Amino acid sequence: MITAEQVKTYIETALPCEYVMVEGEDGRHFQAYIVSGQFQGKNMVQQHQLVYKSLGERMNQEIHALSIKTFTPEQWESQVQLG
Repeated sequence: MITAEQVKTYIETALPCEYVMVEGEDGRHFQAYIVSGQFQGKNMVQQHQLVYKSLGERMNQEIHALSIKTFTPEQWESQVQLG
Protein backbone atom coordinates (compact mmCIF):
# COMPACT_ATOMS: atom_id res chain seq x y z
CA MET A 1 0.00 0.00 0.00
CA ILE A 2 1.31 3.44 -0.95
CA THR A 3 1.47 6.27 1.59
CA ALA A 4 0.78 9.98 1.21
CA GLU A 5 4.46 10.63 1.96
CA GLN A 6 5.48 8.35 -0.92
CA VAL A 7 3.14 10.16 -3.32
CA LYS A 8 4.66 13.46 -2.16
CA THR A 9 8.18 12.14 -2.79
CA TYR A 10 7.24 10.88 -6.27
CA ILE A 11 5.88 14.31 -7.21
CA GLU A 12 8.84 16.22 -5.75
CA THR A 13 11.34 13.94 -7.49
CA ALA A 14 9.87 14.44 -10.96
CA LEU A 15 8.53 18.01 -10.76
CA PRO A 16 10.39 21.05 -9.38
CA CYS A 17 8.11 22.29 -6.58
CA GLU A 18 8.18 25.05 -4.01
CA TYR A 19 5.63 23.25 -1.84
CA VAL A 20 3.84 19.90 -1.88
CA MET A 21 1.34 18.55 0.64
CA VAL A 22 -0.35 15.20 0.11
CA GLU A 23 -3.04 13.79 2.37
CA GLY A 24 -4.67 10.39 2.32
CA GLU A 25 -5.46 7.74 4.88
CA ASP A 26 -6.52 4.66 2.95
CA GLY A 27 -3.54 4.17 0.64
CA ARG A 28 -5.56 4.64 -2.56
CA HIS A 29 -7.32 8.03 -2.40
CA PHE A 30 -5.24 11.18 -2.01
CA GLN A 31 -5.48 14.96 -2.06
CA ALA A 32 -2.49 16.97 -3.23
CA TYR A 33 -1.67 20.68 -3.02
CA ILE A 34 1.24 21.54 -5.30
CA VAL A 35 3.04 24.84 -5.86
CA SER A 36 5.42 24.94 -8.82
CA GLY A 37 6.88 27.53 -11.14
CA GLN A 38 6.41 24.89 -13.86
CA PHE A 39 2.69 25.73 -13.80
CA GLN A 40 3.31 29.31 -14.96
CA GLY A 41 1.48 30.03 -18.24
CA LYS A 42 -0.32 26.67 -18.24
CA ASN A 43 -4.04 26.10 -17.81
CA MET A 44 -5.36 23.82 -15.08
CA VAL A 45 -5.57 20.77 -17.36
CA GLN A 46 -1.93 21.21 -18.42
CA GLN A 47 -0.88 21.67 -14.79
CA HIS A 48 -2.65 18.47 -13.77
CA GLN A 49 -1.08 16.62 -16.69
CA LEU A 50 2.37 17.57 -15.33
CA VAL A 51 1.41 16.08 -11.96
CA TYR A 52 0.04 12.89 -13.52
CA LYS A 53 3.20 12.58 -15.61
CA SER A 54 5.31 12.84 -12.43
CA LEU A 55 3.41 9.86 -11.01
CA GLY A 56 3.58 7.81 -14.21
CA GLU A 57 2.21 4.27 -14.05
CA ARG A 58 1.47 4.63 -10.34
CA MET A 59 -1.73 6.42 -11.37
CA ASN A 60 -2.87 3.28 -13.16
CA GLN A 61 -1.72 0.80 -10.54
CA GLU A 62 -1.22 2.04 -6.98
CA ILE A 63 -3.24 5.27 -6.82
CA HIS A 64 -6.97 4.93 -7.35
CA ALA A 65 -7.91 8.61 -7.03
CA LEU A 66 -5.99 11.86 -6.70
CA SER A 67 -7.61 15.22 -6.11
CA ILE A 68 -5.17 17.92 -7.23
CA LYS A 69 -5.00 21.61 -6.41
CA THR A 70 -2.21 23.34 -8.32
CA PHE A 71 -0.82 26.83 -7.85
CA THR A 72 1.93 28.96 -9.30
CA PRO A 73 4.11 30.54 -6.58
CA GLU A 74 2.28 33.86 -7.14
CA GLN A 75 -1.15 32.24 -6.82
CA TRP A 76 -0.06 30.43 -3.65
CA GLU A 77 1.27 33.63 -2.10
CA SER A 78 -2.05 35.30 -2.87
CA GLN A 79 -3.95 32.38 -1.26
CA VAL A 80 -1.80 32.49 1.86
CA GLN A 81 -2.39 36.23 2.28
CA LEU A 82 -6.15 35.78 1.89
CA GLY A 83 -6.30 32.77 4.20
